[in-house]
Amino acid sequence: MQSYRLEGFGGIENLVAREEAVPQPGPHQIVVRVRATSLNRRDTMILNGTYPLTPRAGIVPLSDGAGEVAAVGDGVTRFAVGDRVTGSYFARWVDGRMHPGIVDQLGCTLDGMLSEHALLDEQWAVRLPDHLSWHEAATFTCAGLTTWSAVTGAEIPKPGQWVLTIGSGGVALFALQFAKLAGCRVAAITSRAEKIERLRALGADLVFATAETPEWGTKLREATGGIDLVVETGGPATFAQSLIASTLYGRIVLLTVQDQNGKSVEIPSAVYQRSLATISRVFVGSRNELEAMLAAVATHRLKPIIDRVFPFAEAREAYRHFQQGDVFGKVVIDGV
Repeated sequence: MQSYRLEGFGGIENLVAREEAVPQPGPHQIVVRVRATSLNRRDTMILNGTYPLTPRAGIVPLSDGAGEVAAVGDGVTRFAVGDRVTGSYFARWVDGRMHPGIVDQLGCTLDGMLSEHALLDEQWAVRLPDHLSWHEAATFTCAGLTTWSAVTGAEIPKPGQWVLTIGSGGVALFALQFAKLAGCRVAAITSRAEKIERLRALGADLVFATAETPEWGTKLREATGGIDLVVETGGPATFAQSLIASTLYGRIVLLTVQDQNGKSVEIPSAVYQRSLATISRVFVGSRNELEAMLAAVATHRLKPIIDRVFPFAEAREAYRHFQQGDVFGKVVIDGV
């Protein structure tokens, strides 16, 4: 079979194609014929050697992928050959709270999905909704579940409340879609004015382009009365304005804390002293939360937004396209 492995870290030249034997399942393992994978920001961080969790040498990258079960071990009870599945990001985290014993991640410390076949423990996978194409199904493991956890976490926003999304990457567009499912109003921030109408077409009620409105935090607060939930993916470049935009008891889920140059988020004291906003973090989510999200996706027949699909042989080009940053939705790599 064909696969990719990271034979070092620090640049795209370390992503190397390999011919390998098709894996055989152990008693409680499944072999998945991977039909599509997708990229997330953490994958570029792993590639560049800047990810906080140390990757295993020679790892098969990418947490996100979808395919059908091609073989099962003798003891497998959760799946049968032909089932459509995707992997769980924190493979060993089934439910409850995160703890150090279950930090293993697909595509980092465990072999991921950028391969013709993937070998998974049966506990590391979940079934997929039938209405999704392979390309669509390959986008939920990281960005989808991270957003679901941000939007439906400790305090789910109520219908009519305002949710702020930043940019047009996978998390931002999932946040827009999930917020609309919850009956919320959505304000969106984009760096490019030409994306305004595309965001409105997806349901955004209010959109500002940062180039035209650099002090958008005040404008948003005036227009909305204050944002109830910010899904903060912009990091240092946008955090201060997000805090300004928030209502007195707003909630900011801080997903990006550092930019590509290593600059960290700073809390502007003059703004925060006037605020009672809660700033919180999420770490993707458990397998049970992944199943809950996919159940909602199936019920509402939600489909993710895909920016571009690359052939398997052009995985390096997919990374390059993703890293340049001007995307609208998910960057997908086709199966072999």
